[in-house]
Order: sequence, then structure tokens, then C-alpha cells
Amino acid sequence: MITRNILNSKSLGRLCTTLLVLVALVSVSCSDDDDSGMQGAAYFKIEDNPTGIVTGVKGVSKTYTVRSNRPWQIVAKENVDWVKAFPAEGEDDGIFKFTVKENNTFDTRSVNFAFIVDGKEEPVLFRVDQEANVPFILLPNAEDGIAIASAGGNVDIAIKANVDWNYTVENADWLSEIEVTETKITLLASKNTGEERIAKLIVSAPGYPDLTKEVSITQSSGNVILEEKFDWLNYGSTIFYTTTGETRMDSWTPDEMARGWNSTVSEEAGGQKVVYARTGFLKLGKTGYGGDLISPALSALTEPTNVRVTFKAVPYKTKGGAEDDNILKVNVIGPGVTSVNSLTIDNWPDYDADHECTAIWLKEESTYEFIITGATAETQLRFLGGDFNLVGVGKGKNRIFLDDITVKIID
Repeated sequence: MITRNILNSKSLGRLCTTLLVLVALVSVSCSDDDDSGMQGAAYFKIEDNPTGIVTGVKGVSKTYTVRSNRPWQIVAKENVDWVKAFPAEGEDDGIFKFTVKENNTFDTRSVNFAFIVDGKEEPVLFRVDQEANVPFILLPNAEDGIAIASAGGNVDIAIKANVDWNYTVENADWLSEIEVTETKITLLASKNTGEERIAKLIVSAPGYPDLTKEVSITQSSGNVILEEKFDWLNYGSTIFYTTTGETRMDSWTPDEMARGWNSTVSEEAGGQKVVYARTGFLKLGKTGYGGDLISPALSALTEPTNVRVTFKAVPYKTKGGAEDDNILKVNVIGPGVTSVNSLTIDNWPDYDADHECTAIWLKEESTYEFIITGATAETQLRFLGGDFNLVGVGKGKNRIFLDDITVKIID
């Protein structure tokens, strides 16, 4: 039997139509592949439509939100190092930040940034303008002066300036220069065996006769062998109940640790030194664990000596008014006997009257003292908030703030 396949004109037309549809589908599929998944017309927009930044000498950091469906880049029109965008590129929606550094020059400065979207530059540029600075010399905390113990030692004076400068010191036969850098003067103070003495350091700019800054340097009388104000610490807040930014001694810088203050590693607290730096003062302890503060040795002593220790302390109270236990134990490491083993710190802060917690340090009731009999050059002071392990003890918290520790010979 013979089978014949015969296509009439009608069947042939249907076949051609089917083939054309398939070709069209393949074409659409290829077109979609070429677009790499991007649908619709390209667009790029920064929310709120900013066109630039105008900032003062201190600089600024601003964050922006991008809405886009294409890859984009942020490109400076000239090479500058005082402002940058980060990240400088992205895909689709995203966030970037412009950071403008402080301007220490006497010139205004400007730069334009272009946005490159899918390889094409947007028509509107983003402009950053910054004001010019003026000549300045800054001596941080100069109004408070610089205090030095009678034992002498190195004195660091921090300087920030945008001009060439030099310095002189009046009444300074007891001070000598160790090092001068662009940001610091380091002097050496000799031991004082007499009355309190004061020198005045003056920093001036040769090109600007009216631009001068000065700071007083005061050395205690010869019977003060340790004087510590902790003004070299600058962490966190002055407000006692605000713990953000306070820094545990384990994380202090090498320069800060070189000051000679230390703390016992508390095994109960997981191997931590439970002492926290604040803005010019310290906090001992945390919830469940006490911390101790250990002083440098009283190296200025040449024989067994009786000394008076004075210091300022404030007990911890929460913002809501809850009070910690408030026992401060005192003793010595090395020779000597303390007149008391502990003190009750009961000058509670009043947050309504003293919100910033600064006035309380000036009150007479914030100053405490004890005597050490037979102290020597090997003697170290130790202050401990309650005990090392406070879990299940009293309120379980015995945080104490400390500042202004002075040791003075009394006979």
C-alpha cells in the first residue's frame, strides 16, 4: 500500500503562520536576554532632589537615597581629597554618603560631582561648596590650666593650629623642652621641693601678631607627691546614668595606660578590668561586679612617710532614682596601713538640679580622705567598689565614680 502526504494550499498557510509565531517568540526571548533583566526605561533619582551641599569650615556628612533601575557611579570632576562619596557606585536603589572634611585652609573650595547612570552622565551636576577658614590656634582645655604633681615628670600640651607657631614660657626655670611636634609640646618638670609654682606658656603666630593663646602650668608644693585629675580621659558622657561611649580600661590607648593607673583583672567578670573612663573621671564596677583602681607607686618618697589621700567620689544612681550600694573599700599594695578600710559614699546626685552632673564634683561633701601610715616609694593606692563579685550581695551593684586623687605628705 502506498501512502501519499499531500499538502494543499490551506494546510501550507497554517504551517507558515505557526512558524512565524515561533520566530516572534524567539525574538522576544532574545531581546529580554539582551536587557539583562532590566525592564522599562532607565531612570535615576535622588530623593528630595538635592543639587549640592554648602557647608562651613567644620565639614559635614550627609546621606542620600537613590532610586534607580540601572548601575550608577558618583565621579568627581576633579581630583580632591577633602570630600568623598561612599559608596561611589551601586546598582538599582541604594544609599550613599558625602563626607566633607574640616577646612583648615584660608581658601573657599568647591567641586562638582557627576552621576553616571548605565554608562551615561546625568545632565545635572552635584556641587559641594565649603567656606574658608581663618587663622587659628587652639589649646584644648586651656581655661582649666595644667596641674603637675610636685614629683615632676612630663607635661603634654596639645595644640591645634592652621598657622606656623612658636612658643615661650614665662617663669619656667623648672621646665625644659623634651619634644615639639605640629600638634603637641612636651616639657619636663623638675621635682618641686618648695612652694607651689606657676609658669605661663604662650603660643603665638609670627605672621599674625594678634593671634596668641596661653595656658597656666601649676606645680604643687613639695609635699604633694601624687595629683591626678584624669583630664586626659575623654570618653562618654558627664551624665552618670548615660553609659554610651564609656570605655573599659582593657580598651584604653597605650598612652593612657602609660599614665600608670591600673586595675585587677577580674576573673569573676570574665577576665575584665572593670574600670571605665568617662569625661575626666572614672567609674568603678558594673552590674554584678565591682572594679578596683590601682594608682602608680608613690615613687617620690625616699623613706617611710605618713601621707593624706584626698579624692572625690559620687555613688551611682539611675535616672529613675534607684540607688546602688555605696561602699568604697580602700587599702594599699605594698608598705603602709590605711586609717580606714572602707568609706560610705553618700553624696547622692540630684539629676533635676544638676542634669549634666558637673556641679556635684564642686561640692564639699564630694571630697573624702584617709591616712596612710608608713607609705614608701613602693606603695600603691587601691580603691574597690564593694567587692569583686557582687552577684547575690546586697543590691548586686556598687558602682562608684572617682576623680581628683591627691596624696600629700603630712609629716
